[in-house]
Amino acid sequence: MIAADRSPPLPAEWRDFIALTKPRVMTLVVFTGACGLLAAPGTLHPVLAFTAVLCIALGAGAAGALNQWYEADLDAKMKRTAKRPLPAGRMDRDSALFFGVALAVFSVLLMGLATNWLAAGVLTVSILFYVFVYTMWLKPRTPQNIVIGGAAGAFPPVIGWAAVTGDIALLPVLLFTLVFAWTPPHFWALSLFVRTDYAAAGVPMLPVTHGFRATRHQLFIYTLIMAAVAVAPWPLGETGAIYGVAATALSLVFIALAWPVLRNTAEEPAAMKPEKTLFKYSVLYLFVLFGALVADRMLLA
Repeated sequence: MIAADRSPPLPAEWRDFIALTKPRVMTLVVFTGACGLLAAPGTLHPVLAFTAVLCIALGAGAAGALNQWYEADLDAKMKRTAKRPLPAGRMDRDSALFFGVALAVFSVLLMGLATNWLAAGVLTVSILFYVFVYTMWLKPRTPQNIVIGGAAGAFPPVIGWAAVTGDIALLPVLLFTLVFAWTPPHFWALSLFVRTDYAAAGVPMLPVTHGFRATRHQLFIYTLIMAAVAVAPWPLGETGAIYGVAATALSLVFIALAWPVLRNTAEEPAAMKPEKTLFKYSVLYLFVLFGALVADRMLLA
């Protein structure tokens, strides 16, 4: 592996510590966690609810920081990550490690004290899964890294639900499965047009190991699975028509956007407009779908 720049790091600024937490990724994690909390039966004091969502954010930030600590050399090889604090030399690795560990411990302890220890336990599992199972084990070894590793980002709605109820029911399990199934088409759409980055870094993403055609086929298959899981809470009686209609409509659009990706034969990023469109829509899809869930549950309450 090509080592990251070993020159003495410049003093880190507060912006660099925020960058370690991957705030753009955290936004979606926090939103799905908050929706899990709002969709749960029962109530939680507003201060405690805010604290629970904060803990989810801090836990996600801790996982992001530890991911960047471990992958500093890898990030230095990829254009889209080379300007992160560690590969850019703005921070030393020990600072990132201590920051990530401290944030993880604090988020778990605060969650346990503010809500309950089941929620804290699931938060712990999510952090450990992302760092040890996905980052350290799966990502450098198998093209199925995103498929299995997707579980790491699927925990937040379960954590939010558990923070309110102290248990885990069918609906949060379905939400977990939804995010789990959503992750492959979301990330494979991205990996298709940044394939050269992953190839240069030696990351065995599916487009690198199995090529463009196989990735597009797998992406479409997982899109169909995701759509079925997204609609499932409605016929199972876990949600009402507001969510059901929204899930159906949004998923049909997702499938319609995944079809041109399946049909596309381009291997140059400039000709991958369908992939870029699908990637952008996939983020909107999850935001709107979880928003519809909250609206549906509040109207049914």
